[in-house]
Amino acid sequence: MNRFLVALTLSLAIPAALEPQTPAVLAPDIRRTAEALREKAFAGSQAARWVQELTDHVGPRLTGSPGDAAAVAWALATLKARGFANVRAEKAVTHVWKRGIETGEIIAPVSQNLALTALGGSVPTPGGGIEAEVVELPSLAALEAPGTNVRGKIVFFNKRMERTGDGSGYGAAVDVRSHGPARAAKLGAAAVLIRSIGTDHNRTPHTGGTDYETGIAKIPAAALSVPDAELLERLLKEKRPVRVRLTLTCHDDPDADTANVVGEIPGRERPAEIVLLGAHLDSWDLATGAIDDGAGCGIVIEAARLIGELPRHPRRSVRVVLFANEEHGQAGANGYRQAHDSEIRLHVAALEADSGTDAPTAFSWNAGPTAEPLIREIAAILAPMGAGEAIPRGSGGADVAPLQQAGVPVFSIRQDSSRYFDYHHTANDTFDKVVPASLDRMVAAVSAFAYVAAEMPEPFEKIPPEARKREER
Repeated sequence: MNRFLVALTLSLAIPAALEPQTPAVLAPDIRRTAEALREKAFAGSQAARWVQELTDHVGPRLTGSPGDAAAVAWALATLKARGFANVRAEKAVTHVWKRGIETGEIIAPVSQNLALTALGGSVPTPGGGIEAEVVELPSLAALEAPGTNVRGKIVFFNKRMERTGDGSGYGAAVDVRSHGPARAAKLGAAAVLIRSIGTDHNRTPHTGGTDYETGIAKIPAAALSVPDAELLERLLKEKRPVRVRLTLTCHDDPDADTANVVGEIPGRERPAEIVLLGAHLDSWDLATGAIDDGAGCGIVIEAARLIGELPRHPRRSVRVVLFANEEHGQAGANGYRQAHDSEIRLHVAALEADSGTDAPTAFSWNAGPTAEPLIREIAAILAPMGAGEAIPRGSGGADVAPLQQAGVPVFSIRQDSSRYFDYHHTANDTFDKVVPASLDRMVAAVSAFAYVAAEMPEPFEKIPPEARKREER
């Protein structure tokens, strides 16, 4: 069955609950153009091409590294070559951290090497490393339990991440990575190891940022691959002392310049009004960042490019922003908010693609209540791509969170996350994980949404103050 027939079959099977229950608010010509964009992308887009170029020709893009600068140059050249207008690099100043050497080994009661990686922002161990007894804890709360003594020891947070289609298992587990080292340091721990926040069983540990607290001594922190975390768990169940030696040479460098890369498809009537499509250009240093977030870059570039090919541009401008420094500091997101403060009121909608390469599953939104009838009609357009369920009070993504806090309506095409966290923040995040057909579905959904948002006569109602706080998924 060809892809057009698949789309037609799915569209005929849309449940009645997804059909608008009130008179249509979307003009027929807008609907037709959005559906035509959807079908064009679904038939085959160039999103995977942009991901391949970024990952193969630039590679890892840790903020402040040569790869980061090369990614900015690539993005500028790509947007210019694809016909975007007003292409520019908007400077941001960012913290710079480098990984260095990282080793670990169990030295008692047995001798075993450990596959581990430093958490982003970790301080180094002393020159000779750290050797200490291990204390296993299942959660942050267990640190505060009566009788818990971690002083001078290596705290091992053994918190399992559950595999879920919506990625909720990540939000439930990631607190030990984000806050564990700081909390353990308050109680005198020597270092922290965590079970990787991931769903695979490979000896490829998952990195990710950790947040230290001002005024508290910083301690080294690393993530164990899941098999090595389970080895440590089994040894600790034997009720004998387990000792580990940990060596990290990661360190900070002076702050450096990076940049958000911006390009636009100018609107024909109200070019000052903006529909923002975002993704983040940086990646961790362990791999080439194909799903996190090369895929997102490919999706938003291609969605906007297709809109730019229309015989008549939409009323408003579609602005692509490839954000800097999402992984470790969000200097790009915060810098964008500050640099564009005078035009934030003109941002009609913001959407970020940062959930990998797999197929759409839902359409989340956060806007004023009067937007709901139009949201239902947009969801019906997106249903053949799998994104027909409209979920209110959603979050647009980390990089558009500052816009959400300012009341800008935010949207997200949610994706199947069942396998995303097998590769997230690991050395396995490479181009072979990309699924071009799923990227095409995402481009289809994003381009259709963006066109409607940019063309509709009146903008979405702004987010009410009580709904502006970002909700972690």
